[in-house]
Order: sequence, then structure tokens, then C-alpha cells
Amino acid sequence: MADSIFDGFTDKEVARIKAAGRAVKVPAGWSPIWEKTGADKAYILVSGEASVRRGGQEIAVLGPGEIMGEAGIINHSLRTASIVALTPLELIHFTSETVRELVDEIPAFGAKLREAADARLGATSTDGG
Repeated sequence: MADSIFDGFTDKEVARIKAAGRAVKVPAGWSPIWEKTGADKAYILVSGEASVRRGGQEIAVLGPGEIMGEAGIINHSLRTASIVALTPLELIHFTSETVRELVDEIPAFGAKLREAADARLGATSTDGG
């Protein structure tokens, strides 16, 4: 699992990012993001584990501090994978508009999202998908 999306930010920036979102809970087995759908939201995982699946095959597991759904927003594209809760999840939900506002307000957040999206897309493009 990757480092926390919050690594390298000041306490004030972390508080701003968290405050921009809305806390949500997702039960195990549910899917907050579906492959090949529009990119209208992103989530930061607060607790739990989620499976990243492309074509029904697991390609990664995400844990606390990781972001999901950012690639479609950053790249202005459809979702490249589905997310399925392996355990009950506590998430911070962001609309795509909120993500863009945070990127404008905190440029380092935008850089972090691009880094996460590039790493994820690079890792999944070598798996035959």
C-alpha cells in the first residue's frame, strides 16, 4: 500500500482538504466507483481496505490514506477500474468540482493527485489490461 495522500502537507492543508469533503461509510461488498463510468467523485480512504478491479480482476488493494477515483477526474476520462469494499470503509467523499477547487487552492494537492494517478495507471498498464 502507498503512503498517505496527506504526507507532506501542513496541518492546515490537511484540515482544509478533509473539510472540503463529506464523511461517508460503505459496507463490505459495495462498490463506490464503477469501471467505464463518468468521473464525478473521488474518495480518500480513512479506514478499511478496497479492491481495485479492472475487467473483474483485482489489480491492487488500497488502504487508509490512499485516494481513489482521482485518475478519471485528473485525466478527464471514464473510470479505468471499479472499487469494491473488502471491509467496511470510512471514506471522505469529494465531488469532481471540489477536487478541482482543492487543486486550484493547494497546488501541491494537484501534484499529489497527478502522481497517484500516473503511478496507478502505470502499474495497471503492465498487467495486460
